[in-house]
Amino acid sequence: MFVDEATIRVRAGDGGNGCVAFRREKYVPRGGPSGGDGGRGGDVILVSSEHYNTLLHFRFNPEHRAERGRHGEGNNRAGRDGASIELPVPVGTMVYDAATGALLYDFTQPGERFIVARGGRGGRGNARFATSRRQAPRYAEPGQPGEERLLRLELKLLADVGLVGFPNAGKSTLISRISAARPKIADYPFTTLEPHLGVVAVDENRTFVVADIPGLIEGAHQGHGLGTRFLRHIERTRLLAHLVDVSEASGRDPVRDFEVVLHELASFSPDLAAKPMLVVATKLDIVQDPGRLEALRHLAEQRGLPLYAVSSLTGQGIETLKRAMADAVLGSASGQAAPHRMQQA
Repeated sequence: MFVDEATIRVRAGDGGNGCVAFRREKYVPRGGPSGGDGGRGGDVILVSSEHYNTLLHFRFNPEHRAERGRHGEGNNRAGRDGASIELPVPVGTMVYDAATGALLYDFTQPGERFIVARGGRGGRGNARFATSRRQAPRYAEPGQPGEERLLRLELKLLADVGLVGFPNAGKSTLISRISAARPKIADYPFTTLEPHLGVVAVDENRTFVVADIPGLIEGAHQGHGLGTRFLRHIERTRLLAHLVDVSEASGRDPVRDFEVVLHELASFSPDLAAKPMLVVATKLDIVQDPGRLEALRHLAEQRGLPLYAVSSLTGQGIETLKRAMADAVLGSASGQAAPHRMQQA
């Protein structure tokens, strides 16, 4: 199960109380105060990990609490510090304070650590308060409470290229063709119900990550179909590959499909619609009317977007598309490629 949102409550450990004690040993006159300090409470730490790609492990375990510090003891013995806990999160997780909505941290690299709740300070024992005028203090400090927070975790997958388009436009088939990803592929709408990532190797030194998200339909930004729930997963991408089915089997107009998806992207986020984009005409192997492809090509030229016609079944145009994607996100061997941006109509 793919879970990209979770709400958790974290509580750092309380500090241990200071101790009130006096030395009463034989042959030790006026032993004086000997109460030790309390230990510090443990922290709650979020750590980004490559071994997780979903927030599912928080779905049924939303409460997390670190250990409290031990109380101080006599004979100037300080209490032990409480143990901190580390909670693994996928790379790409954004941490929000659920009460204020403030963004606390954005995990973009593996191994990043963020203390989301700090443990309370331990209280001082009565030995700390002894002075020349107050030689037998009979009080100590209590430990400070640890921080408690309600957090909202939101996962945005990290990928270089995002695949967008109508349901059954060929996104899942394409990602299975160019990478080792194996999403479910079937001939009915909304086969893809969750995002998938695939690593594409162009040559020995150039690889990039592609994200396949569930298809969009007209009115998605209003909640139709699967809505725009998964569009957040391509907000971090550097390039969008807009797949359009140009075959007659879809029963739709490829030009209108193209315009509808662009409208849904712009309705979700103007920044997303303005990302560098290339157009991919799919299912070339079953196209009977070349005019459908030419109409889409003409529209892409008007908007200043490159178009690549491919067939994931036969492999036609796949290598050219892979290299175009790599050049756009990684730069070509002769220098950095200038990514194409969609011109406003």
